[in-house]
Amino acid sequence: MHIDGRTRVFLILGDPVAQVRAPEVFNHLFRRHGINAVLVPAHVPPAELPGFARAVFKAGNIDGLWLAIPHKTAMVGLLQQCDALGSIAGAVNAARRNPDGSTKGGLFDGVGFVKALDHFGLPPEGRRALVVGVGGGGVAIAASLAQRGVSRLSLFDAVPGRAVEVAQRVRTAFDVRVETPATSDPSGHDLVVNASPLGLQNHDPLPFDVERVDGGAAVVDIVMKNQPTPLLRACRARGISAHPGFEMLVQQVPEYLAFFGFHDAARAVQADASDVRALMHNA
Repeated sequence: MHIDGRTRVFLILGDPVAQVRAPEVFNHLFRRHGINAVLVPAHVPPAELPGFARAVFKAGNIDGLWLAIPHKTAMVGLLQQCDALGSIAGAVNAARRNPDGSTKGGLFDGVGFVKALDHFGLPPEGRRALVVGVGGGGVAIAASLAQRGVSRLSLFDAVPGRAVEVAQRVRTAFDVRVETPATSDPSGHDLVVNASPLGLQNHDPLPFDVERVDGGAAVVDIVMKNQPTPLLRACRARGISAHPGFEMLVQQVPEYLAFFGFHDAARAVQADASDVRALMHNA
């Protein structure tokens, strides 16, 4: 990688940060598309985020931040502007400095998810969707499903009150029927999404009863570890169409590039994401 005095610098902030995949993906794309930029990981504890973010944006050659766990929510309050989905979800994936010096955040988790559905041949319009787990990733997915026109959206979360609060935000923003069932029963839905952390550990219970999934339904599990996850294995054993979350990450890549002004590269990756897909799957 060639770095010189004109290199534009981006940081990805997390705590921890060793697990992030973005630097290898985006630095590969910067090289491939002739962009003089670099993405560097930075381990920033939550208590240090406000001061760190304010100081970083004072550097004229640092153009933006990627946000990893646990900073997606906290960053919102440090920005002057936020895109519509980020405002609804109360979280952002990235923050940039605008030409006037103000800062703006963007949220791509949900956009990447619905684009992944399109890639799988499962357009969300008119579907009856259940999202299990409406924390950071789940609320973004819920908002984007509502934006894309699902006919019914059911939200379940094990944290008392969380699903009700998210449902109210989504109803306010979109004309969609939103329900908050008392259980994660997947029956009656033709799209079921696990956006909970269940599956990260091998001893975790399944997020819902796979035997209750309707025969023609599709399941997406956004848990990235332990592939194929116990949920994916259980669904496939029943012959249920089930997909991992990798494509959601792949489909976010053009969104990041466009957000930071690399529009030619964004169009190229959107047209052919095969190398990004290979990087994600071969980790």
